[in-house]
Amino acid sequence: MLKETPPSESLPTRYELLVESISDYAIYMLDTEGRVSSWNTGAQRFKGYQAQEVLGEHFSKFYTPEDREGGLPARALATALREGRYESEGWRVRKDGSRFWASVVIDPVYTPRGEHVGFAKITRDITERKEAQEALRLSEQRFRLLVQGVTDYALYMLSPEGLISNWNLGAERIKGFSQDEVLNTHFRRFFTPEDQRAGVPERALATAAREGRYESEGWRVRKDGTRFWAHAVLDAIYDEQGTLIGFAKITRDNTERRKTAESLEQARAALFQAQKMEAIGQLTGGVAHDFNNLLAVVSSGIDILNTMQLSGPGARVLDGMRRAVDRGALLTQQLLSFARQQPLAPAVHQLNTLIAGFEAVLRRAAGPQVRFELNLGPQLALVSVDEARFEAALLNLVVNARDAMPEGGSLTVETRNVSLAENEVGTLPAAAYVKVTVRDTGTGMSQATRLRAFEPFFTTKEPGKGTGLGLSQVYGFIVQSGGDVAIDTEVGFGTSIRLYLPALPEGAEVQPSSNDKPREERALVVEDDQLVLEAASELFQAMGYTVLSARDGAEALRLLQREPDIDVLFSDVMMPNGMSGLELAHAVRERYPAVKIILASGDPLPALKSEQQDLSEFAFVSKPYRLADVARHLRT
Repeated sequence: MLKETPPSESLPTRYELLVESISDYAIYMLDTEGRVSSWNTGAQRFKGYQAQEVLGEHFSKFYTPEDREGGLPARALATALREGRYESEGWRVRKDGSRFWASVVIDPVYTPRGEHVGFAKITRDITERKEAQEALRLSEQRFRLLVQGVTDYALYMLSPEGLISNWNLGAERIKGFSQDEVLNTHFRRFFTPEDQRAGVPERALATAAREGRYESEGWRVRKDGTRFWAHAVLDAIYDEQGTLIGFAKITRDNTERRKTAESLEQARAALFQAQKMEAIGQLTGGVAHDFNNLLAVVSSGIDILNTMQLSGPGARVLDGMRRAVDRGALLTQQLLSFARQQPLAPAVHQLNTLIAGFEAVLRRAAGPQVRFELNLGPQLALVSVDEARFEAALLNLVVNARDAMPEGGSLTVETRNVSLAENEVGTLPAAAYVKVTVRDTGTGMSQATRLRAFEPFFTTKEPGKGTGLGLSQVYGFIVQSGGDVAIDTEVGFGTSIRLYLPALPEGAEVQPSSNDKPREERALVVEDDQLVLEAASELFQAMGYTVLSARDGAEALRLLQREPDIDVLFSDVMMPNGMSGLELAHAVRERYPAVKIILASGDPLPALKSEQQDLSEFAFVSKPYRLADVARHLRT
């Protein structure tokens, strides 16, 4: 009969067998001084020592030299004794000198009576886990460096709600915000106000969450309020369980690429328009030449018939035929002008001078219902142009502008020096140009009309009120002169027609204008009444002056800034828009003391004096005045 072993005797043996059989953990005992008092299979496998090699040895032999020098083993035992437990990770040393990364737990051991008898030490080799964590850390670090190193793209993460959770240098460069300024703010802040009101940011998140990706292009807003054209991609990010944890956002600034594409499209459109107009011009020129030949035959036949001295109905028929031939000849000249086959007589001119000398004609053409203003740029470059044809083109544009304002309006002729990039206007090369703009506040044109405006015989006027050759002649003349014409227009908001002529290099000399007067003196007539202005201008022209005109004092001073070589100022005393003729006279006397000043008024001089207007220092004539009255003051 076997004797049953008491439980108190069997338990330690079973526990020892359990500990001894564990090979994944080093489990051993230390005495109160830290010397090894037991050793299991796991300890032997991890550290490489047999039990007889370590029993009685201090456990610090498993630590690295630097940890032993730093007193780490002693601190570990003290911490376990003081706090009841010590846990850490660190490098440990095997028998062969190699190192492994260990997870260590030290617990103090007490008897049932509370007497401290040593420590229980459990060590696990977690080198593989440590290496995996380190590899992951290095991978994440490299990824962060990669993301932060990208400056051409804005790369950042969003929470499922659209809050920004990180930010790279590219995002800071493109959008202008630092990381501290945007973290935990909603990414809608980068959208335009109109897109925000339309719900575009929320729709982008919803689409990316539903379909996994959202891609778009549109305007975005920088920190300083400027806008850029962005190409944006939003990708949904899911965890291993398929739960949405956020979004990856990639944005690129495509503003320059968009501008390039637009410029290319404009260049293509301009080339197409130029080729179309060239083809029409060649066809028109051929027809005009053939038509001219036919007219020559008819004209010669009429001349021969005229030698027969017909009378009565026959003479009237010949006279009608002659007028028809003359009109046909004029028509062919207009067609040849559009086709750029009209002979030109170019000369070096300053366009401000040409326009100022032609101003009275332009004002009369604009009519009394239109407020006409010159805005001539300072130090305008010289151009090579046919003077007579330039004046005809400008007059044509002024008449067209007047016809577009049947109820009246404003018409401005403006000159400026400009520098154009290649294909910025039509197919013109990059260079310096002189721009002449004729701007009105009339009915404007539709885009379809604008595209056909230069075609011969195309007109929007009523039958009998236009030939459709006005703008085509302007276009043909300017292109033949090396320039181009552009139209800015909108229905209901008026039209601006811009003429570009190549600027000549410095050193060119102006050639005399056919409009130059025998005497060099110039008069500036300032009068708000159009009829009186025209009469006064004609009076000074009759005396041999070149006449410039203005409708009020402010316009007169601006004109004097551009054209300081004025000899005579002739102004009405009572003027609109705040500045009186007397105030103008004082301003001119102060700035241009060499200018002769004559004031005129419908009120007699005593009445003006009673209104405390001292005109004594200026010459004065009463309306209605005669040429002799003005001439007398000019002589004195």
